[in-house]
Amino acid sequence: MTAAANAREAILNSVRSALRRGPLDDTRRAELDARRPRHTRPAQDEELVARFIRKFESRAGTTARVASRADVPAAVEAYRVEKGLPARAAVGAALKDLAFPGLEIHHEPAGISETMAVSQALAGIAEPGSLMMASGPASPITHNFVPDDHVVVLDAGAIVGHFEEAWEVLRARPEGMPRATNIISGPSRTADVEQTIQLGAHGPRRVHVIIVG
Repeated sequence: MTAAANAREAILNSVRSALRRGPLDDTRRAELDARRPRHTRPAQDEELVARFIRKFESRAGTTARVASRADVPAAVEAYRVEKGLPARAAVGAALKDLAFPGLEIHHEPAGISETMAVSQALAGIAEPGSLMMASGPASPITHNFVPDDHVVVLDAGAIVGHFEEAWEVLRARPEGMPRATNIISGPSRTADVEQTIQLGAHGPRRVHVIIVG
């Protein structure tokens, strides 16, 4: 049992004690779990990847598709060259198995001078065209906020239809629930100044998704 699960169980035990109730047996627990409400989900008539791309790009995000994970470094380099960025990046440890020739990389949180971060997304959500990012050592949360350019690697098979399915993916993580979860729907923006859209207000000016598969 993970530390988070132990803490949850300790809290529930305190509640049961206050109510003078014992732990639930497996039958009763299954009954209560089955009562989790199912929300009405908007119908979708598009293939999931196509919808994700259309919705994500509608908010100034960009995408590229590659056939396999081995093609990711070349796609990252193509993006870097196109944008004229320095040959360095903070790369999430979830991508440690990939080599990035010609790119100076590290797997630590992004520092204040970082220009580009490369991260692995936990899931894509086709309904709004959003990315689900789970914080942790393999995906530092600073990658989502500090650099001007954020390149996100997303497996095509990890794109789900609706928000509800994405939360199920999050709950099923072998390492348990993350400390923080970020939903990213494109570059950071604000219209607070004279009602004019400004990109990069609270995070990256550009978000580029490389879809694998």
